[in-house]
Amino acid sequence: EVQLQASGGGLVQAGGSLRLSCAASGFPFDDYAIGWFRQAPGKEREGVSCIYIRDGNTYNADSVKGRFTISSDNAKNTVYLQMNSLKPEDTAVYYCAAVEIGGSYYSLNLPDYEYDYWGQGTLVTVSS
Repeated sequence: EVQLQASGGGLVQAGGSLRLSCAASGFPFDDYAIGWFRQAPGKEREGVSCIYIRDGNTYNADSVKGRFTISSDNAKNTVYLQMNSLKPEDTAVYYCAAVEIGGSYYSLNLPDYEYDYWGQGTLVTVSS
């Protein structure tokens, strides 16, 4: 059974930090990229960051570059999203998702409909 378990959300003041975790199981971790998406109330879901487990390549959306860092602990089948310098506009439900990567040429800036598996969301609230 495929599982993606997101955790680590909470309430933080602007300028603060949080670390989200996404624990994966039930699929060959190395063959997949793990992405973080977020959805704020009344807004469309947007991609935030992504990492290809096999080679460690990453992608970050412009809105989070320099503030968020995605990483993986392959021994634990877990991906982390370190979020620093949080802003009120980062408030959203954050989801992790997995997409199988095939071949040597790939993009990590993929739309949500390309993803194969999704975890439940974790709420991040940044107060001003």
